[in-house]
Amino acid sequence: MRNPAVEALDVLVGEWKLTLTDAWFLESRDVRQYGRAAARWLGDAFVELEAEMNGEPVWHFVFGRSDADGQLLALYHDPRPTSRLFRTTFADGQWVMLREAPDFHQRFVGVVTPDRVDGHWDASEDGGVTWRKDFDLIFERANGA
Repeated sequence: MRNPAVEALDVLVGEWKLTLTDAWFLESRDVRQYGRAAARWLGDAFVELEAEMNGEPVWHFVFGRSDADGQLLALYHDPRPTSRLFRTTFADGQWVMLREAPDFHQRFVGVVTPDRVDGHWDASEDGGVTWRKDFDLIFERANGA
């Protein structure tokens, strides 16, 4: 039986087209990058979400729940190699991932519908007092998914 805290992520399962835009680190905020993401269940306890841009892997998340505190967690990895842990909430059409670490804080906030996620990534260098937007990330359900 699937854990109800993780079951909410079932809306992500499938194939997605990605659009990254309004990124401070690209040559212009008008530049758009395109990619794909796929989410799937790993048994009954985890959801895996992998993405690529321009045919290259860019990130990999595995979502699960901690029974001790009831917290939904996301383990993150990318090819740099960088690994991070995010506290996650996923309810009422909103998806939030938050990382509070000594080097800097990060957050993802997305509005979720069955066929689209409109999200953005932010970062904070001062412990979450002020935030700057890193980029927008849009997920659109791929045809036939």
